[in-house]
Amino acid sequence: MRYDTLTGLSHGQLAELAGRITGRLADVVQPGGAPAAIGLFRSVAMVVTLMRKNLTQEVAGAVFGCSQPTVSRRWDLLRPVIGQVLADCVLAPAQIAGKNGTLLVDGTIAPTWDWAAIPDLYSGKAGYPGMNIQVAATLGGDVAAIGPVPVHGARHDAHAFAASGLKDLAAGHDTIADLGYTGVDGITIVPVRTPPGGKLHQSQVAFNHDLSAIRAAIERANAHLKTWAHAIGGRRPVPAAHQQVRRDAQSRHRAILLQQLLL
Repeated sequence: MRYDTLTGLSHGQLAELAGRITGRLADVVQPGGAPAAIGLFRSVAMVVTLMRKNLTQEVAGAVFGCSQPTVSRRWDLLRPVIGQVLADCVLAPAQIAGKNGTLLVDGTIAPTWDWAAIPDLYSGKAGYPGMNIQVAATLGGDVAAIGPVPVHGARHDAHAFAASGLKDLAAGHDTIADLGYTGVDGITIVPVRTPPGGKLHQSQVAFNHDLSAIRAAIERANAHLKTWAHAIGGRRPVPAAHQQVRRDAQSRHRAILLQQLLL
């Protein structure tokens, strides 16, 4: 089986991840229980594939030779553990951008199902329901940090910056963002807003133009993040419990950053 194609990780990287999980779980079944339908290594590969490819559990079971209930159990068992064992692989923003490095900040909407029971999912800016994911990148376009708490898509970036936890991660860095972050504590530079009924000075127009060129790197960073199809490739259900949302996001984002760090 081409694990690299399915997971985005080389065999060695996948083996390293499975080894770390073995140190926490030992096995995917309880001692004395029935033999596992699918072993630990293949279970890890299957869960990472689900995170990357956004397959249904039924399809994943067909690919890896197990039932949908087995896929569901492995998903619930291994997903939080992946976040735990990869925690030390996630570099601090200062380790990526430099101690005094400038960070580019932007939000992106990860689509979800439109659940009537969960309010404020619809993003007017994006035009579909989802969760607002706050991202910080270097001037070169490398992802430096991701807010660990996804925010409902109806909330603006100005609110999501702090609510997502990205403000705390970016503390101590100069930050550049778009007009949506005007007046937000923790954001250093934004474009100059055109006054109502007025116009900008030529120098301000030039400043905005240069700043836009610099901010293009955060768009590349968001595009790189979105290559992990779990974030945008399909509309996932939103867990009802806020704490579960937070745990899911942390596990997913740590896996995303691990791939970037190991490539």
